[in-house]
Amino acid sequence: MTPPRLPAAWSLATLAAGALLVGCSASADVGDSEPKLSSGKLADTVAQKLADTTGQPKPDVTCPEDLTGKVGTTTRCTLTADDGSTLGVTVTVSSVDGDKINFDIKADETASPAAN
Repeated sequence: MTPPRLPAAWSLATLAAGALLVGCSASADVGDSEPKLSSGKLADTVAQKLADTTGQPKPDVTCPEDLTGKVGTTTRCTLTADDGSTLGVTVTVSSVDGDKINFDIKADETASPAAN
């Protein structure tokens, strides 16, 4: 028996709760002399933080570039819901402590519908 799927676990209603994510922050230890977080590790950290914040399963998040550990640096990641809709997520470096990059995560308020 397959486990029941949550109705589009990351549905537009859940995703549109952008206000819920304002001020949501995370950090990652990059273990390098030049602080930089790989796009894969960034996506995984963002997905885990969103899951922890919303109580939903870990979403599918992709980030197109590494995050450089410089205060104010931003990048955009994309969360893809089970129904194919997408939501932009902005990641902004809030502080750097040695090789640890602290960043804020804010989801857009409006999702884009699935491509046909």
